[in-house]
Amino acid sequence: MTMIDQEQALAAFDRRDRRFDDRFVVAVETTGIYCKPSCPARRPKREHVHLFADGAAARAAGYRPCLRCRPDDVARDRNAIE
Repeated sequence: MTMIDQEQALAAFDRRDRRFDDRFVVAVETTGIYCKPSCPARRPKREHVHLFADGAAARAAGYRPCLRCRPDDVARDRNAIE
């Protein structure tokens, strides 16, 4: 991760802060998935969390995208703006 430190990223993930959605993804080793910071899914234990710069890096590490938040898709509100 280049633009954000780990503690700031984890705090944004805990808050489900949508402002951080395009800055990093959060992967959970126990489920094998990665999510946007704003994902509404239950929060994992911190020792199971890994941070990646983007979905491509998470996929390269063997994780798959969350079916709930769809981290690789463009958000509906961003589509509406464009």
